[in-house]
Amino acid sequence: MMGLDNPVHIAFVLVLLLLIFGAKRLPEMGQSLGAGLRGFKESLSGETHTTQLGSGPDAPRVDGLTATHRDADPQRER
Repeated sequence: MMGLDNPVHIAFVLVLLLLIFGAKRLPEMGQSLGAGLRGFKESLSGETHTTQLGSGPDAPRVDGLTATHRDADPQRER
C-alpha cells in the first residue's frame, strides 16, 4: 500500500520539502496555509474575527475609517 501512513514516509516528505524550499521559506508557507484554512473555515461558519487597530474617540480617523500606524505619523515620508 502506497501512502503516508508510515512515519518514515512522512519524514521523507518533510526532508524533501526542506531541501526544495529551504528552512526560511517553510514557516512562511505554514503561516500562509494556516491563514488560508482559517479564512476558509470562517467563510463556511459565517463567523468573522477582526482585529481593530484603534477604536474610541481619540483614535486617528481618515474618511471615517481608523488610520493605520503609517497614516498616523505626519513626519514619515511616503
